[in-house]
This record gives sequence, structure tokens and C-alpha cells, in this order.
Amino acid sequence: MKLTLTKALPSSLSKVIVLDTDITFATDIAELWAVFGKFSDKQVIGLVENQSDWYLGNLWKNHKPWPALGRGFNTGVILLLLDRLRRLSWEQMWRLTAERELMSMLSTSLADQDIFNAVIKQDPALVYRLPCFWNVQLSDHTRSEQCYTEVSDLKVIHWNSPKKLRVKNKHVEFFRNLYLTFLEYDGNLLRRELFGCASLPSPPSNQLQQALEELDEDDPCYDFRRQHLVQHRVHLFFLQYEFLAHPDPTDVTLVAQLSMDRLQMLEAICKHWAGPISLALYMSDAEAQQFLRYAQASEVLSARRNVAYHIVYKEGQFYPINLLRNVALANTQTPYVFLTDIDFLPMYGLYDYLRSSIQQLELSHRKAALIVPAFETLHYRLTFPKSKAELLSMLDMGSLYTFRYHVWPKGHAPTDYAKWRTATVPYRVAWQPDFEPYVVVRRDCPKYDQRFVGFGWNKVSHIMELDAQEYELLVLPNAFMIHMPHAPSFDISKFRLSAGYRGCLQTLREEFHQDLSRRYGAAALKYLTAERSL
Repeated sequence: MKLTLTKALPSSLSKVIVLDTDITFATDIAELWAVFGKFSDKQVIGLVENQSDWYLGNLWKNHKPWPALGRGFNTGVILLLLDRLRRLSWEQMWRLTAERELMSMLSTSLADQDIFNAVIKQDPALVYRLPCFWNVQLSDHTRSEQCYTEVSDLKVIHWNSPKKLRVKNKHVEFFRNLYLTFLEYDGNLLRRELFGCASLPSPPSNQLQQALEELDEDDPCYDFRRQHLVQHRVHLFFLQYEFLAHPDPTDVTLVAQLSMDRLQMLEAICKHWAGPISLALYMSDAEAQQFLRYAQASEVLSARRNVAYHIVYKEGQFYPINLLRNVALANTQTPYVFLTDIDFLPMYGLYDYLRSSIQQLELSHRKAALIVPAFETLHYRLTFPKSKAELLSMLDMGSLYTFRYHVWPKGHAPTDYAKWRTATVPYRVAWQPDFEPYVVVRRDCPKYDQRFVGFGWNKVSHIMELDAQEYELLVLPNAFMIHMPHAPSFDISKFRLSAGYRGCLQTLREEFHQDLSRRYGAAALKYLTAERSL
């Protein structure tokens, strides 16, 4: 791909820095960009000399590398003057060189690097020799030590050994610590203009700035409104994920969000749900690296390729729960989504049951939300029921309860658990205030309202909007999920302890009602009436 950049990148782009993904910058990249100013009229490519003996051709008997100028050059860091390369017909130049060499070499050993070197061997005037500290190459047998013992200010560390961090180098601990420091660095600091870069704000930045300026800092709910405007860094598909070429028309993805303190739920959910999963994880940069190590060490998680992990990096003082849900929802592939929470275990076989229900109820031709009834246990160790009959028996024995019946019955009472006990076919229920069931809907359902952060009303508002859009609410007779016990979150503690927190939530609820009335007109008045009658 590096060879094709003159053609692949926009013709208006005159120069570019090309980097391998296994490098660590130890300086401001603006310093490297400034090196373009040192190129002569003929120089078009900036490269650091190769620090291994590869191109000298003496590594083993009959070793025959591609032609190179002396030790050759490493293409882990490249400065390309695209406009000059285009004028030189670069596309034709490298192709002709490659085709000629392939007559005898048959294939490349080091991909694009071999071809760049063959072209430079033919015309040495093309290359600007970058100082070695711009690409310190750490492999087992290199001359990199000569570079970093002579130079105190190393700029770019390149882990170009196939063994990466496990390289046999006597100074490897120094470099590994540099790398780990970078990984655990707060990435939000990198977004600030630490080096005084003058840049014109884009229109979205102007809009954000205007919205921030319109906030009243004396508003008791200022912190809530400020959180809603935070623009988080997001790393989509953090780990390998296998995309579906042609998703099944009844396929459904489990959608949830979590933070580091709920990580222990992942393996259990993967054992209960065989289908695709989309998760948004709220983490710091350091926690993201801990998660990476955790996922790689887990036999269950490392064996799955249909779980999409999206990191939303921490910023602000509230947990952006509905932003996280929207990130996980927006990056699903299947036609349907199961909107749940990470502390619930779905019944065994729920994935297949939902797919057959979607087909039988012809969800593609109707606006409906399928409700999966929620239960809970207070036991950390639970023999998970294998059937509805077994669940009902545990319910009668008192080892299971209907979800939140003792603290928040309004949240799930409209599911009508009494009817569910004997139901054999899906049944319709009506929306009621504070209803917040877990549902299966089409992927194009309304987004969650992101003004709700932390604890409270984040799911209630979503179900209300589904109802405003005239979704049928259908309870599935043979589906269930069980909430597993855990310590209360920081946000629920704040909600319980702070009257100001609860007051702001009430203010946000009223504003949501007003917005709903504007969007849906008279049909939305019932929500306001219901709210005032409580």
C-alpha cells in the first residue's frame, strides 16, 4: 500500500509521513514534519538507513536479498513528497523496477521495503537520509545500539522484530518501559494544543464552542449539561472482529455497555450467548491496556471473533451511559438488536429463540419491541435454570425474584409476570410510567437520549420514545434473563446521597418531555399527564 500512496491519496495532498503501527513516538511529530524543509530539489523520499545486515547478503549461505544502496533503508518511517513523486511518474517507476527484479527474485521478502530499496539503488539522488534517531530499529541483530549510544535524544522507537517486545536486546527494559509509559498515558492530554499548534477550528468545533458558551455556569445542573457536550475519543473494534458478509435476515446482536468493574461478566455472557455481541467499554487508556491483556489471556474471549469491543475513553465526571449504548448500537451489523445490560445473563438458547420469534412474529413487517422478562438473584453463586419451568420453581422457592420488585417495581411491573407464568404465546402490554424493559428491536430504532448520564431515566426515556413512535410492546412467553448481584455503581450512590443530583435529573426529565411533545405533538401529552399524576 505504501507504494500506491501517490495514487491512493488526494491529488491536492503534497506531502505525507507514513508510519508502521509498531513504532512509538518519543517526541512531537511536528519535528519530523519540519525535516521536509531540508530536502534538496531532487530528493523525494526521506528514510533511515536499515540497522540490520539484511541487505548486505551475508546472513546465511546463498542469502540473496533485493538490490539496495549499502545497508539499504527501513520503511517503518517514510517522508514522501507526493507532488514531486507524481511529476516523476512514480507509479510507473516502481512498477517497472519491481517487474524487472521479479524476473530473477520471484517474490519480495520484505514487501514494499524491497521495492523502495531497488528504486533507490537505481537512483540514489531520490533519497534524503534521515538521522538514525527517527527510526531506532529494535531487533535481535541490529546496529541500533550504535545509534542510541551516540544520540541522547531518541525520537522514534521501532519494534520491527517479529518478536516485538520480547526482543533480545540488552537495553530492552528501557525501551519497554518507554512503550508502557506511552500506553498508560492519558490520551486526552494529546488532544490539547500542548505545542501551540495554530489551527482553524472546523465548523463542528465552532458549534461545540458556541454550545459551551451558552451554558450558564451558575446553573445548578451545569455539570450534567457540560457532560452531554463532551466529545469522547472512541476506538471502534478494539480487538479483531469478523464482519458478516451477508447477515441472516433474522439475526440479532446483543448490545450492552460496561466499565472496568463489570469486566468479570464478559466470559459468563459469552457462554450464554453464541450470537454476535456489540459492547461499548468506558475506560481510561491504562484500563484499555489492562482489558487487552485480560481478553488475550481468556480462553473464552480469545476464542470469539463475533464480539465487537468499542472503547470510549473516560472524560468528565459522569458515566455517559446512553452515549455508550449508542456507540454499541451504531456499530452492529445484524438487522435486529437485543438491548440489555452487562450484569444480566440471558437464558441458555435465548439467541436461537429470539431468531425464531423474529421470524414467527414477522418483525420485518411491523413496528414491535419484543420484551425479555427480567429476574434477579441475590446469590453470587447460582445454578442457572435451564428452562422456564425450572425458573418458576426457583421463583416459588425464593431463590429468584422478579427484577427490582422490592426497590423499583414500576420499572418492570407492566411486563405482567403473573400472566407470563402461564403464557404460551407472545402477549401485548401497554406502556406505563417508568417502564424500562429489556427489548429486541430493529437496528434502526431510536437512539438513546444522551442528556441522561450517570444513574436514572436512561432506559425509561428510550422506552417512552419507542412508545411515542407506536412500537407494539410484546412480551415473549419463553424468554428470560437474570440479573447477577454486584456492588452498587458510583453513580447510583451519588443519586441516593445527593438531593442536587436527583433535582437535576427531574429537570432533565421535564426538558425531555418538552422535546418529546415538540417531536410527536398531541400524542406525547399522555407522558406529561402521567408524569404529573405520579
